[in-house]
Amino acid sequence: MAVPSRQRLSAADWTVAAFEALADGGLAAVAVEPIAVRLGATKGSFYWHFTGRDALITAALELWERVDTEEVIAEIDVLPAGLPRLRALIVGAVESRNDQGARAELALQPTARHPLVAPVLARVTRRRLGYLAEQFAELGFSPDEAARRAQLAYTSYLGLAQLAHATPGEADLSPAFLDTMLEVLANPTQPA
Repeated sequence: MAVPSRQRLSAADWTVAAFEALADGGLAAVAVEPIAVRLGATKGSFYWHFTGRDALITAALELWERVDTEEVIAEIDVLPAGLPRLRALIVGAVESRNDQGARAELALQPTARHPLVAPVLARVTRRRLGYLAEQFAELGFSPDEAARRAQLAYTSYLGLAQLAHATPGEADLSPAFLDTMLEVLANPTQPA
């Protein structure tokens, strides 16, 4: 009986599978053997591309950073500055709360101090806060006020994502809620 030939997997295949595992079960779910089974591969295939689990975790975290921060910012950057970008960021972030990137972000929180996770979370947070602050500055806020509003917007997103994850029925994700959130954040007469 002929053994079916296996498809040759790339490092990108392993990275995507690790990212999916991360989103589904956190850092602990990024384990070589279960991912190999999921891919229908051997551990030898893994070691062809990676030196060990830490290298795979690093690749998955870099994928998350690129796709869910840098690519999102690049997409948003084509919109007119100010309210259109800010609205797209807020609506997009809330609407994507169930996608892999958002799930991965929540799954990373319990391991935020892990030596592989901490620097990536720090870079992502700084990049996102900086980009948000730029949008508030475009609306005429001073640098300090823009930074405060950026932090308020980002912590609102994280809190809303956690609320929707933990108690889905309690999170108001309606357009009216998002309009109110944007109005409060972008209104210069509302102190942050």
